[in-house]
Amino acid sequence: MCAAALLAATVLVGDPFAASPREQIDAKAAQAQRVLQQVNALDLQFGRTVESWHGAQYELARTRRQLATDRRLLHAAKVQERIALARVQARLIALYESSDEPTTISILLGSSTFSDLIGRLDAAQAISASDHRLAVEATAARSRAAKAERSTRATEHRRAVAVGQLDSQRRQIGSMLAQRRQLLSSIQSQVATLKAQEARRQAALAAQARARLAQQQALLRQQAAARAAAAERAAEPAPVAPTAPTPGTTATPTTTAPLAPTQSATTAAAPANLPAGHPEAATIAMKYLGIPYAWGGASPAGFDCSGLVMYVYAQLGILLPHYAAAQYGFGSPVSRDQLQPGDLVFFDGLSHVGIYIGGGQVVHAPQTGDVVKISSLSDFGAGYVGARRL
Repeated sequence: MCAAALLAATVLVGDPFAASPREQIDAKAAQAQRVLQQVNALDLQFGRTVESWHGAQYELARTRRQLATDRRLLHAAKVQERIALARVQARLIALYESSDEPTTISILLGSSTFSDLIGRLDAAQAISASDHRLAVEATAARSRAAKAERSTRATEHRRAVAVGQLDSQRRQIGSMLAQRRQLLSSIQSQVATLKAQEARRQAALAAQARARLAQQQALLRQQAAARAAAAERAAEPAPVAPTAPTPGTTATPTTTAPLAPTQSATTAAAPANLPAGHPEAATIAMKYLGIPYAWGGASPAGFDCSGLVMYVYAQLGILLPHYAAAQYGFGSPVSRDQLQPGDLVFFDGLSHVGIYIGGGQVVHAPQTGDVVKISSLSDFGAGYVGARRL
């Protein structure tokens, strides 16, 4: 991915107050994940560029050492060439100015025999050829050294340009990487803040739910005590009213039918078509708030949605399968307006389940990265399926 594309890839999150706390956290976490991917990609690109830059510097240093060697060889070749040329020039001058030098004329005049003449001519030509060859070789060596020096100098220029370009890329990617890391740190800080706010909100909801459940349990105990007292009163024999004897007859005792249960006991009874349920399941479920979600989890080490329900109800001696859709087949159906703590509530085509705790709230294990928490039924919107009472 190119630098411009990476910089443009960050997707900004909208108004945080337009979403639920979980949605805010999820959105920010998703943004952090995208930026982290960009950071990783830039980090990889930065590492490769730095290595290429190091390699270019290494090759440039080698080329510069070679260039220094070539320049020393060229200097030495030039010196040798000057020496060789000077020697040839001196030989030529000596041939004309010195009578001691074996010129062609002196060789002819100084030879006593034909064999001596041939020997003198060969010696003179050998000396001349040797000087000439030395000059030619020195010139060729200088040419080779000059060519090598020019080639190395061109290579040095190319590699210096490459080092400059890679250094520019390194600086640019390094700057982008620093910006991405700074942005990632900022987003992660926002995620931490949102999570802390959500934790405080969950703590407040938990305190309210516990107080509400305790109040409901106290009310249930009062209602149970009232029903027991009414049953005891109904079981007592009714007093016999005395009757005035008719003259000439003997009084006989009579009894009346037992009184019907009191109206208060009748109104406190549960609807005739529904079982009493297990409100204590709501209190048990509250113990596991904050336990992390774990796919397939069914213990305090980690729960998924159906695993939490299964674990809570197992403590009441009710065995349920570890499968939300199958759990929906247990108990009796409950309408939304008759929900009571402990009822199972199902969502999203029976792919999710939680335990109702009253007040329009449910305890559930939502998803990977989250924890067992309290949510409102309204948070699920149209995903609500139904409820069962065990």
